[in-house]
Amino acid sequence: MQDNVKAKIESGKTALGIEFGSTRIKAVLVDDKNVPIASGSHDWENRLENGIWTYSLEDIWGGLRHCYAEMASDVKQKYGVALKTIGAIGFSAMMHGYMVFDEAGELLAPFRTWRNNNAAPAAEKLSALFGYHIPARWSVAHLYQAILNGEEHVSRIRFQTTLEGYVHWKLTGRKVIGIGEASGMFPIDAKTRQYNPAMLEKFEKLVADKHLPFTLQGILPEILVAGDNAGSLTEEGAKLLDPTGTLQAGIPFCPPEGDAGTGMVATNAIRPRTGNVSAGTSVFAMIVLEKELSKPYDEIDLVTTPVGDPVGMVHCNNCTSDLNGWVSLFEEFAQMLGAKVTKSDLYRMLYTHSEQGDKDCGGLLAYNYVSNEHITQVDAGRPLFVRTPESKFDLANFMRAHLFASLGALKVGCDIMLKEEGVRLDAITGHGGLFKTEHVGQSYLAAAIGAPVTVMQTAGEGGAWGMAILANYLVTKQKGETLDAYLENRVFAGQKGVTLAPDPADVAGFEAFAKRYVDGLPVVRKAVECVKA
Repeated sequence: MQDNVKAKIESGKTALGIEFGSTRIKAVLVDDKNVPIASGSHDWENRLENGIWTYSLEDIWGGLRHCYAEMASDVKQKYGVALKTIGAIGFSAMMHGYMVFDEAGELLAPFRTWRNNNAAPAAEKLSALFGYHIPARWSVAHLYQAILNGEEHVSRIRFQTTLEGYVHWKLTGRKVIGIGEASGMFPIDAKTRQYNPAMLEKFEKLVADKHLPFTLQGILPEILVAGDNAGSLTEEGAKLLDPTGTLQAGIPFCPPEGDAGTGMVATNAIRPRTGNVSAGTSVFAMIVLEKELSKPYDEIDLVTTPVGDPVGMVHCNNCTSDLNGWVSLFEEFAQMLGAKVTKSDLYRMLYTHSEQGDKDCGGLLAYNYVSNEHITQVDAGRPLFVRTPESKFDLANFMRAHLFASLGALKVGCDIMLKEEGVRLDAITGHGGLFKTEHVGQSYLAAAIGAPVTVMQTAGEGGAWGMAILANYLVTKQKGETLDAYLENRVFAGQKGVTLAPDPADVAGFEAFAKRYVDGLPVVRKAVECVKA
């Protein structure tokens, strides 16, 4: 087995995916069967500078080189061979944000990450102009806000891209972007799978009085879809990635994609009527649509899969943070009693005990808003627990209410698609910390959305693995083989997973909780107003 992998590495029957997450850069090297064979990582953290959440260019390149070096060292240690070539490479990163460059390719303003909300006024104006929901974190919102602000650098912009688009450009010389990431820069025309021409025209008319020396179409990267050749590693790029000079130039690249797209690939959720939910500190659902929604909704972002199919995205800022706080409180109490219990065992016991609670949580109500929640129009974090004297107040119902609350805002957004728009959902894949305790979070998500939920062993591999799969698809796909067929037959075939169908009694219980949850939202908003930080 070891010799077989070594031979694949030496002959370039591999693919490398690297993803820039918010707190970690991760590299995953896979073989030609998409099995991970080596990895590396680099921890990093954004910083607040002059009111902007950012990473410096030194952060980006230093972190990338360290991550790659760790992966190459892992190869050397495991297989006794230096990594000289790779079958294909792909880059991914947290979506959206703002990176703009001048004629000489110099960065004109500090990188503005998705975390910044300073472009909200521009996003609101563009949403009204386009009749299409534009989130404040989207690239076009950042650009228009810079124009509205009269920022000096705007007149010198000649290229705009996102983080992975920037890294890809510097390593290959190609100013391109995957369609999933492009859909977080500017709205996409579902038929042509290019930037929406009518909206581009509206934007140009909107800024005509500014007499800008560029058009939006002229500065945006070229759109590619999964399977397209996106260039190859240049000599200069090879030295940027691997300063030791070991890695050779000429390696093909697949289109760079956003972390939403790689998450869809890593969970085999790119076909219409499928989706995935990532549930950790925050929670988001991606549902692949059969057609576009009938109208825009502030609660739903419209993006695409890596092949350009429309996706409805519900992104919530809060999921498990409040739950974690309560578990820590119980841990402190256990220590006072002298009980020796690990944190992981405590999570398992408390989560599992919640299944003994009443289906509707016994009339208890919780809100997990450690931070603001735009889905439910709550402007600041005010976690709350509420009950009436008649509520059944016991530990099982208490934990069940907080677990339901972790999916409460998500349900509000998903219900718009599933109930108001009649979106059909056959199956969804869950991944993230909420699903670590077997059955519990999975069954509650199934109850919240009324569809079967699958948790797969491979979901923990994450977006870097999804990016490596996209790179492998570029070089190993057969003629005419679609990405969904490739995933179904050559990546996930035989993969172990557990699927739970929604229990009708749990569905009814969650619906009762959700009504109480929506009815009580004015209480949380009042708490923001009255309870000052």
